[in-house]
Amino acid sequence: MQQPTLTLYSDANYYSPYVMSAFVALTEKGIPFEIETVDLAQAENLKESYSAISTTRRVPTLSNGSFQLSESSAIDEYIEELFPAPTFAAIYPSNPEDRAKAREIQAWLRSDLMAIREERSTEIVFAGQHRPPLTSAGQAAADKLVDAALRLLDERNNLFGEWCIADTDLALMLNRLHLNGDALPEKLVEYVERQWQRDSVKEWLALSGKK
Repeated sequence: MQQPTLTLYSDANYYSPYVMSAFVALTEKGIPFEIETVDLAQAENLKESYSAISTTRRVPTLSNGSFQLSESSAIDEYIEELFPAPTFAAIYPSNPEDRAKAREIQAWLRSDLMAIREERSTEIVFAGQHRPPLTSAGQAAADKLVDAALRLLDERNNLFGEWCIADTDLALMLNRLHLNGDALPEKLVEYVERQWQRDSVKEWLALSGKK
């Protein structure tokens, strides 16, 4: 089967957690793709040339021939349907309830916990920067995240036994805290460090310059 030519559009620094999710999904599938960067600092995403590719003018955007798709969770789901298991590696659980729960986790991480995203930039994760102690709002969001992560993981090494793309997304959010030196339960420290050892994640970290 001839593979389509896929292009993933990323921020120029490779700091976007959402581009990371799409990158990991593509890499786990083992399919070839190209990367094009968009300099957000220079507002290249607002130029007409990029708006012709991305309706939302955001990254990531995935281009598959004449078809373009933005928003990372939509891209992840599209990739899973376009390159299904068992021919390709699965990036979502096979069980319908677990698959729905994985999508719930992804949606939650993208729509909630704003205080963490504001106070713990991904520059902490990908550029080794550090931020002051959390505000009360930041700590409340961190407590909410930690409580949810512990409940979701229970005694498992991954969210649903086998790895899925929601594990990468959850580990990224937790690593905003962990890599800044904020306290996490040992179980969650072990979880994020385990997720960070996946080859697909290491490939992304190499792009961002973070080994």
